[in-house]
Amino acid sequence: MNKPLQLVQFTLDEQRYALVLSALDRIVRSIAITPLPKAPPIILGIINVQGSIVPVVNMRGRFRVREKEQDIHDQMIIAKTQRRRVAFLADGTAGVLEYPEESIIGAAEISPQVAYLRGVAKLEDGLLLIHDLDTFLSLDEHRALDQALH
Repeated sequence: MNKPLQLVQFTLDEQRYALVLSALDRIVRSIAITPLPKAPPIILGIINVQGSIVPVVNMRGRFRVREKEQDIHDQMIIAKTQRRRVAFLADGTAGVLEYPEESIIGAAEISPQVAYLRGVAKLEDGLLLIHDLDTFLSLDEHRALDQALH
């Protein structure tokens, strides 16, 4: 039997999402986001994380979740992709969950057009959408972000 997949759970409105724990850098309180001129629309701006400039992606916009004003109760999740560190706002986090990898329904099994998701885990009280940060930004968005950052 395979090792269970460790997932960090977070919420946007009432929907639960998760990231693979190995992608997580840290979770911090919401901080002010500085706008970044010429960044792609999916980028809310940038933050300073211990001297490093980290772009903040609009998770709500990408997942078509109702937009809301940033507030002091939000949490900022800082994670690593293959290309860069990114941050995004979440309404809250719910800790680490271990889930058998063989029980996860792959995104391609749901629909070949499902983007940004690694898969879905069925929980007793609903579904957990497992996010794939490496596919979150398109190649064009990565290029536009690189140009805006330099």
